[in-house]
Amino acid sequence: MDRKKFLNLLKKSEGTKLDFKQSIEIETDSGRKELAKDICAIANSRGGRGYLIIGIEDKTKKVLGIDDVNFSEEKIQQIVSSRIEPPIPVSLEFIEYEGKKVAIINIYDGPQKPYQIKDNGAFYIRRGSTNDTMRKQEIISSLQENLSLNIELFPIPHSDLKCIDTEIVDRYFFSQGIKVNDENRVELMENASIIHMDKDSGKHMATLGGILIFSKKNNVYISHNMIKIINRASKNLGKTIIIQGDLLSMLDESEEFLQKILPKTYPIESIYEGIRNAVLYRDYTMYYKEIEVIVDFNSIVITSPGILVKETNKNSINYMRRNMWIYEKIIALDKKGRFIKNGTGFNRMQKAFKNKGRVSFINVIKDGEFKVIYPGIKKFK
Repeated sequence: MDRKKFLNLLKKSEGTKLDFKQSIEIETDSGRKELAKDICAIANSRGGRGYLIIGIEDKTKKVLGIDDVNFSEEKIQQIVSSRIEPPIPVSLEFIEYEGKKVAIINIYDGPQKPYQIKDNGAFYIRRGSTNDTMRKQEIISSLQENLSLNIELFPIPHSDLKCIDTEIVDRYFFSQGIKVNDENRVELMENASIIHMDKDSGKHMATLGGILIFSKKNNVYISHNMIKIINRASKNLGKTIIIQGDLLSMLDESEEFLQKILPKTYPIESIYEGIRNAVLYRDYTMYYKEIEVIVDFNSIVITSPGILVKETNKNSINYMRRNMWIYEKIIALDKKGRFIKNGTGFNRMQKAFKNKGRVSFINVIKDGEFKVIYPGIKKFK
């Protein structure tokens, strides 16, 4: 934020999209709850981008500054993603004014309203300069205005058109029978929700799904998108391997590496299946966790952020799938046809180890994770 914009905000009174704070406390649970409530209320209010400015006395507008900066953008994003649903796109910046440092939390106007606090299920909104719970008709109206609730469509702060790989974009649209050129590419990407126009700045940002599928350097913007392979089985290869990039490239690279670790007699396709499911259905709003694969002699464990949620009907129990926007894009782009198969992945993984061992599927509710545990490699040596 430039100095002129900051001074303009400083002249304004607190309102639905502007809140001044002398300080915030994120080291305590009550402080994190209060911050989440403030951000939720501003995000649910009309009027474009919102601002939470820290280091200002709210009544007098006196600039006090913040002495000890004990928070970062990553910490703010973790609070938002763990306490608000769907997560709100935010960014943090600092500005020097009158020899003092002031923090500004930018709260972007995303297409995911209304936002809800996970702890108590409340929807907050700003009424003037105070927070209040949304009324029934306000919730209904907000839902009607924002019919798309796909998590993949929320914009990623700091991203822009340059982070999108046009070769992948063109390949996707070609698979859909759409001709792409320099004149229509941006419009097509916007219509497909690969990018999002920020009305306040007049600039494009990539969406979460757009940057996961169409950016080879998305770890710059979403560092938690990685597959971490911990190798305890082969002395000839590294102990920890970090795989990043666009989702399809990550799958290719992880498969190539696992071929080097696992014995040829091991049912490796079952491991691929587990990693594919993790990449497709993990909870990408959990900014503090990555997909982890531990390869050991006694077991192979794939841990994916986000538990599986059961969806029960009269005939069977299924699991609700996350990230269906991502799923559609990956199917269209994957030339290997890895995702077009009959039956459920659970059944295929279990059948691959028939008479050789057991495959376990565990929802770790406390940690918000889903684990697939396979037999180790010692039986296949």
